[in-house]
Amino acid sequence: MTSPVLHKIDGHHFWLSPQRCLFWEEEKALILSDLHFGKTGHFRKHGIAVPQAVYREDLQRLLDQVIFYKAKQVIAVGDLFHSESNKELELFLKWRNDISSVQFTLVKGNHDILHQQWYEKAGIEVRTGFYGQAGIGFVHDPSELPETNGLYTFCGHFHPAVVISGTGKQSLQFPCFYFSKKMAILPAFSKFSGFATVRKKKGDQVYAIVDQSIITIQ
Repeated sequence: MTSPVLHKIDGHHFWLSPQRCLFWEEEKALILSDLHFGKTGHFRKHGIAVPQAVYREDLQRLLDQVIFYKAKQVIAVGDLFHSESNKELELFLKWRNDISSVQFTLVKGNHDILHQQWYEKAGIEVRTGFYGQAGIGFVHDPSELPETNGLYTFCGHFHPAVVISGTGKQSLQFPCFYFSKKMAILPAFSKFSGFATVRKKKGDQVYAIVDQSIITIQ
């Protein structure tokens, strides 16, 4: 993995990781979105053979990032879990117990439908709608960003990706971080997820995740 890339917003330092998350230096917080934990178990429950190794790899990647950055907190910007509780979420509880000292905040997304008691058991502080912390905002769906809000805001939901064209009219799609003047849309942390292609607008900044590297899109 290459070194993280620094992106500054209003005096805050955010380190973009090729592992589909970023580290907020001032708050010692790992920020990520659309983890969809339990999705592979949900698919298997409905007869679609998806190996549990996919889920275990995502859990391990998250743990590795917490350790690498020495994060004191994790902020999940929605869709931490995919649906109702299943056996894979029991594995999450064991994983969470291993890093119980790390504060965990969930800004609820449309897939986060577990009962409040489950979140409490997992040591997760749940926020609904818009959430602000230390001058930065968080909301899962960009369409739910309050018009009167003055904070730069991180969002998820869309699983953004950018198309990069090569020689011979070849093109490939890669997950990306998308920064506009008022908000950023984070890539889906889960590798078991689809993409929504975005096009860079004038004045915006886009970073593609390519082969464990962060590439600036000009």
